[in-house]
Amino acid sequence: MSPAAHRSGVLAAALAAAVFLSAPAAAAAPAHDGADADAGVTAAEAALIGEEHALAHAERRRAARGAGGYPQATRTASLAALAASQARANRAVRPAESGRFTEFFPSPDFGVHLAQLPTGKVLLFSFERVETDPTKETGPTDRIGPTNAGRAFLWDPARGTGARAFKEVRPPTVLMPDGTYVPRPAPFFCAGHAFLPNGMLAVFGGNTGGKGGSGAKLSFVFDPWTEHWYRNRDMSVGRWYPSAVTGADGRQIVMSGQSERGTGTPTPVVERFPAKGLPVPWRPFDIPLDVAVDRFRADAPFRNDYPHLFSLRDGMIYGLGRDADQQWLFDPVKETRRDLPRRPADFRGYGSAVPLPAGLRGPDSVLVLGGDPHDPNTYRLSGGRWTTERPRAFGRTQDDTLILPDATLLTVNGALSTRDYGNGPFNPKADLKYRRTELRDAAGHWRLGPAQRLPRGYHSNALVMPDGRVMVTGDELQQIANDPDIADSMDGSIEIYEPAYLHRGGTRPALDRVPRGELAHGAAFEVHSSTAAAVRRAVLLAPTTVTHAVNTSQRHLELALTGVRGDTVGLRTPATAADAPPGYYMLFLLDARGVPSKAEWVKLGHR
Repeated sequence: MSPAAHRSGVLAAALAAAVFLSAPAAAAAPAHDGADADAGVTAAEAALIGEEHALAHAERRRAARGAGGYPQATRTASLAALAASQARANRAVRPAESGRFTEFFPSPDFGVHLAQLPTGKVLLFSFERVETDPTKETGPTDRIGPTNAGRAFLWDPARGTGARAFKEVRPPTVLMPDGTYVPRPAPFFCAGHAFLPNGMLAVFGGNTGGKGGSGAKLSFVFDPWTEHWYRNRDMSVGRWYPSAVTGADGRQIVMSGQSERGTGTPTPVVERFPAKGLPVPWRPFDIPLDVAVDRFRADAPFRNDYPHLFSLRDGMIYGLGRDADQQWLFDPVKETRRDLPRRPADFRGYGSAVPLPAGLRGPDSVLVLGGDPHDPNTYRLSGGRWTTERPRAFGRTQDDTLILPDATLLTVNGALSTRDYGNGPFNPKADLKYRRTELRDAAGHWRLGPAQRLPRGYHSNALVMPDGRVMVTGDELQQIANDPDIADSMDGSIEIYEPAYLHRGGTRPALDRVPRGELAHGAAFEVHSSTAAAVRRAVLLAPTTVTHAVNTSQRHLELALTGVRGDTVGLRTPATAADAPPGYYMLFLLDARGVPSKAEWVKLGHR
């Protein structure tokens, strides 16, 4: 037997013993015997996978043994009831008009943070499970030491929906300044993130722990090409719940977040990555490692965290705070800040904001919606003024709104408040209405769509995939409350929604070949399609990276069609980097019915 095979066999035996010890029969044993046995398993694992990883497994086993207060039978019955009510609610829904939910399957991660990578894989990251009773706090927000740790996984849709479709990509080990200095995977949950021009995801901040949580100075990138994390120099201030956005020059602006002093101390400091004067990571092999940030001259004294940030077609950064009077315009070149008009609505909690599609040019307006369960209206900022737009069916908070390839909008997820789903806080039973999707057509009209399986409020997320489907996940409370097997390692769940354009019959347009090099702004290029004669539109859709209903990366642009010849479609890229910041985009071809092809990735921006 090879050393690798022997190691795998011993590890399998250790893990099998761990499962046995977490079973009900083991739980009935005397406490000291269970502790001794668990210590033996942990020691065996530590010899194989390292002490840090083994301690994480031990914590998971302890949490599983403590699940008696919320037994598996309760979770199983709850999930079955949700599936039944979803089926009843969706009987009258016509997929060709409103789409449908098609798949529901386990995931190893809660999906508090999501990113659609240009490899086609999806990055999910959050925190280690420290509690299995959903009536309690399920995350390690207040934890000091090794249980205050992050985790991350890749889902490869090409490999299906089983456990083999997921790969763990553990964050770097860090020593946090929490008084313990115990090594653990970086606690980068509740960070801010945005894409770099080379397709890498930059992640800023996290949770140092303590009462109410406190901001970490951490700075990382995830490289989708090597599937590894790389650490950069710490920021000058801690940030817990910050926002980040990529500007027209490819640099990222980072704002807000609770400081290292703890909850209630939001930082006004604005920082930029990479620091001015350092090169912007442009090519797939330009890996930022030990790269510094620098301080932006203007401050951003947001009173509340996770402001919505957008880089619009004028090249400015729009910072839309949750408080109505904190709406600001930042000039990334002059490094200045000026006031925007007060938003008509008062304070908004965690709700969506979307840069509205504007045809061939980049977006010049933002639609703010959600965040207030008592206000169904939507609010548009355009030309320096606010207007009240058509309302949705009802108010909701914790919702996620996506731009689809056909330029329509989809709202999924939502709740009455942070974790009140309509029947009281921390109650896994939800008012059905918060599980209903909503759809906005090109004219701005909203209508209700099908219901999703799980109610998903706080920490819920969604993104558009390259095949045109929508991935929905998040809300660790609901995932734990409805876990079909709380003792296994699949803590989360994913739902798949197929928009109406996938149910209109006929053949989808084909996108067979696209340029593999960089495409300059304002440049002509060609793609190949076996259904070229049916193509009526071509669009670029920026990939989503999202958390806490904050999605700064969304962008939808129509491309000019310059002609069709045989199987060749002529196109022209957006005119400037302010229209479309440099980076990777999903290119879709659409037919006259609005049905999109499967996307191919293109790299926009030439250095």
